Amino acid sequence: MSTTPALPAAFLSTVHALLGDDGWRTDDAVLAAHAQDNSWRSQLPLGVAFPRDREQVVALVRACRTHHVALVARGAGTGTTGAAVPVNGSIVLSFARMARILDIQPGNRCAVVEPGVLNGDLQQALMPHGLFWAPDPSSADICSIGGNLACNAGGPRAVKYGTSRDNVLGLVAVTGAGDLIHCGGAYTKDATGYDLTHLLVGSEGTLALIVEATLKLTPLPVAQAGLRVLYRDADAAAAAVSRLMAQPVVPTRLEFMDARSLELLRRNGADVPEAGAMLLVEADGDHDTLPYLLQALATAAEGDGMIALDVAMEGAAREKLWAARKALSPALRSIAPGKINEDVVVPVSRIPDLVAGVQALARDYTLTIVTFGHAGNGNLHVNILYQPDDADENARAHAALPKIFELTLALGGTLSGEHGIGLAKRDFMVQAFSPATLAAMRAIKHALDPDGILNPGKVLPPG
Repeated sequence: MSTTPALPAAFLSTVHALLGDDGWRTDDAVLAAHAQDNSWRSQLPLGVAFPRDREQVVALVRACRTHHVALVARGAGTGTTGAAVPVNGSIVLSFARMARILDIQPGNRCAVVEPGVLNGDLQQALMPHGLFWAPDPSSADICSIGGNLACNAGGPRAVKYGTSRDNVLGLVAVTGAGDLIHCGGAYTKDATGYDLTHLLVGSEGTLALIVEATLKLTPLPVAQAGLRVLYRDADAAAAAVSRLMAQPVVPTRLEFMDARSLELLRRNGADVPEAGAMLLVEADGDHDTLPYLLQALATAAEGDGMIALDVAMEGAAREKLWAARKALSPALRSIAPGKINEDVVVPVSRIPDLVAGVQALARDYTLTIVTFGHAGNGNLHVNILYQPDDADENARAHAALPKIFELTLALGGTLSGEHGIGLAKRDFMVQAFSPATLAAMRAIKHALDPDGILNPGKVLPPG
């Protein structure tokens, strides 16, 4: 039975002097509110720090290093892998009070923000400037920019505009040694030294804590329109994805939903016809070019197994189409209370094999597996649904999970496209990378966090 160590008195004295009673909290309600993320793993921290500026973050990290206290950074807690869940004996550093948009530079197409800014709030602030930040995870209204960067979040628009890593120009961060480092800036070309900016994005708070980010912005499109394409089965839809991505017009969004997904949408009131699978395809551009872009995408979507193709131009029809997609993930728990949600990635040309393989696993393990996601990136969300109280079904669900990863890796894919690794996929890293590659990652970790105080036990497996 593990015991929770107490925080050193000297550490507590330093933190109280640094943050005050309001900035250092140990009351039960605050500890409980910072004990878990959307993975439903849970561990109470020993305390929660609420710094207001980078200087306090530097001082806090240095105090943690001096007193050997583990520190887990936290944005909004919407992650699904346990990356923001405290470890035994750790404290949480919440960026909730570092939530200022410091600068918007339309001429440079960039914004400078603190990590606690919510994605949705930033998008609202950018709209009057005719700009947006491309990452659009399903939790965009409530997730933080710092969390997006920590996990390299993506979303449907990533097929055209890229993930968080593709939309950040520079960072200011605090390493595990307590050093403040600057990398990148308000420019789009940089061949100077090592690319620390993109190294830190996706590192899940294990290398350094991001305290400021310069984000790359994109002009809002003049016009948007979508296609809803129904197919006989998942194989036909998956083959269409390969055709769509092989032609010159890059869709803004390209989403796949299997028959189980469509059934769930209908059960929750969405107007979706019966079909074996569906693709949602969107294009953006100007009023003159958009019809030609849509025609090119429609032509590629046509083929063996297509049942129907509908065009949803701007306005209510398009919004209704995407509202159904956004509602899909939350609706999964209406099927079963247990859900294992993995966001695997394969080369686009191997999507048919991934879909077929997942369907075979569902049959072999007698499980409900719902598959949907960002097909244009080869990034599909494989949702294993089960009854946790049914011991046999619970065991089958967890036995199927390694098979999902084995299938993905055998198809030349990787473990995560946008959720990250955290605790959920950490132990599968040894299958995804060679010992030499993992050793290189550990060397980077040691260089930036020499005492291993930043989010220990996450991302990299023991070894």
